[in-house]
Amino acid sequence: MSELVSYQFEDGVATLTLCNGKVNALSPAVFEALNAALDRAEQDRAVVILTGQPGILSGGYDLKVMTSSPQNAMALVATGSTFSRRMLAHPFPIIVACPGHAIAKGAFLLLSSDYRIGVEGPFHIGLNEVQIGMTMHHAGIELARDRLRKSAFHRSVINGEMFDPAGAVDAGFLDKMVPAGELLAVAKATAEQLKKINMVAHKNTKLKVRKALLETLDQAIALDQQHFG
Repeated sequence: MSELVSYQFEDGVATLTLCNGKVNALSPAVFEALNAALDRAEQDRAVVILTGQPGILSGGYDLKVMTSSPQNAMALVATGSTFSRRMLAHPFPIIVACPGHAIAKGAFLLLSSDYRIGVEGPFHIGLNEVQIGMTMHHAGIELARDRLRKSAFHRSVINGEMFDPAGAVDAGFLDKMVPAGELLAVAKATAEQLKKINMVAHKNTKLKVRKALLETLDQAIALDQQHFG
């Protein structure tokens, strides 16, 4: 697909692999590649597996872009929020196979998908924005509010608490934790099960279930842009 996001299609399953350095930083170019990959997966009518490199899904937004100018930072956040909205409304199931750390926007990728599988190990998963001096954006707050367990929402968003994989399951970032060596096998087995559902019913039910969230995210993305302006 591109050097930033590889695309492998086999038997109704599209595997998208982030390949942007040791932390898989999410830059404008990466989101362009991810959008192109989802376009292709939709054309292939594929169940999607999104994954990263051993030890990491993503460390979040590209800090070089985020620190280059306020305009570039806000544009990247808006792009990322729009991509999360797209994931949430994608007509076919999206599984994230998280091979390790998932921090900031990396954790939001987990919150934007339909099924999340993590791995055992000394990994950190969560939203560290306030730890690094960033006020959480409206779209991020609303996505976390909807997808995290109520007991973990304030700890995560306001306190910047990071979770180990077991804690991430309890908080709502992950649905399941497996040994690292079994991650892709479990993800592919999950995809095989999801292939059996009626995809029209899946799409229509997903849009019904997430109608309020999608509308809230639209408003939040606009509010983030107004706030910047």
